[in-house]
Amino acid sequence: MATNDNNALASVDASLDSLREPLTLPCGQTLPNRIAKAAMTEGLSDAGMNPTPALETLYRRWSHGGAGLLITGNVQIDRWDLERPGNVVIDGAADPRALSRWAAASKEGGNRVWMQLSHAGRQAPLYCTPRPVAPSAVGLKLLGAYRTPRALTRQGIESVVERFVHAATVARDAGFDGVQVHGAHGYLLSEFLSPVTNRRSDDYGGSLENRARLLLEVVRAVRAAVGPEFAVGVKLNSADFQKGGFTNEECLQVVRWLSECDIDLLEISGGSYEQPRLLGHSGDESQAEDDRRESTKRREAYFMEYAALIRKAATMPLMVTGGFRSGAAMVEALASGDTDVIGLGRPLCVDPAFVNRLFEQTTERAEDPGADLAYGGGKLGPRSSISALRFINIFSQMGWYYMQLMRMGRGAEPDWNMPLWKGLFGHVKAELSTAWRIRSFQKKAKTLDAE
Repeated sequence: MATNDNNALASVDASLDSLREPLTLPCGQTLPNRIAKAAMTEGLSDAGMNPTPALETLYRRWSHGGAGLLITGNVQIDRWDLERPGNVVIDGAADPRALSRWAAASKEGGNRVWMQLSHAGRQAPLYCTPRPVAPSAVGLKLLGAYRTPRALTRQGIESVVERFVHAATVARDAGFDGVQVHGAHGYLLSEFLSPVTNRRSDDYGGSLENRARLLLEVVRAVRAAVGPEFAVGVKLNSADFQKGGFTNEECLQVVRWLSECDIDLLEISGGSYEQPRLLGHSGDESQAEDDRRESTKRREAYFMEYAALIRKAATMPLMVTGGFRSGAAMVEALASGDTDVIGLGRPLCVDPAFVNRLFEQTTERAEDPGADLAYGGGKLGPRSSISALRFINIFSQMGWYYMQLMRMGRGAEPDWNMPLWKGLFGHVKAELSTAWRIRSFQKKAKTLDAE
């Protein structure tokens, strides 16, 4: 019996070999294994929008957790257009010493760390962004929490490219191993790609070639500035999942164009604030809530079907994030040949050492208690009010995870028993408090940046 048990353990261990295998990227950089911590917004900057000791503590914890690559969350390139209060911002006033300390803490475990660079565009909440910009003046109608943006001028578009380049070179000089250009999830570069949000009639609107122009200009300019040995990645929506939006067919063409831009890793995701596929929510409100939740549990890796199509168009390595929980599903995904790196997000908010435990065979699957809180057992109220309540519930769930990151930043353990309401109210309190602090910093600027 003992022999059979040992054989079984050896078989499980061997099946994980593909996850442990290093990956050498086109730039020459090697990732120690095939699991990455995907970008998750942390909200842990100081009033000056610089990294804090709490951010260092959090990333040090993840660095020793086993993932071969850590991708930071939402470092903004414009202090006037934030994804949320507490974003780290590289916009001329960044503290290079704080950035260097963050990078060093993030690599203590022998992994690589990349900085995700982003511009929130119209998805900038009104309590921290007084004047959001976007491709066109198309508002985001979610509980009145977002201002109608102003359309970027040609000068403003040129400034966006310059800001991405500046932030990438600062990240390189601070000790980060690479950057990821955020072109997904409804933020600015993604907004340019989508006909829903891009209604321009100039060289940056209309045809797909025009709508993709800004993303490609940013990627090419960043690569030229950082040199050939620094990693440059891109996060791209497989689709927007909105009527009239960025389609999967259009994604495939953008991937072909990106294949000519010398990038090292393309991460596949999807959705936006209006269609939160990135969180595993289908947006199909005709389906019962319990059925949707159970369907998500049964079906891991909900972007793999798109990765199979994208693989045919891509020449660079691919990373797929979204839904992975079991080691078996991760191994299967790599074996398919449709992805090279597995991205993990929410499970690492509650179990930062999950990857180590997976490799040590002390667990086979990531436990994710926050996912079970997503729909509160399906008790969301009358169907007529489902849209607003669904958004509030998703926001509450996100707040629950944010609170776990704050706990780890303080050196505490995640609280698996935290009720959903506590996550919501704790998050809202922290957001408003941080927003108040950063507004004083913003007001110190003599003038608003050129539009």
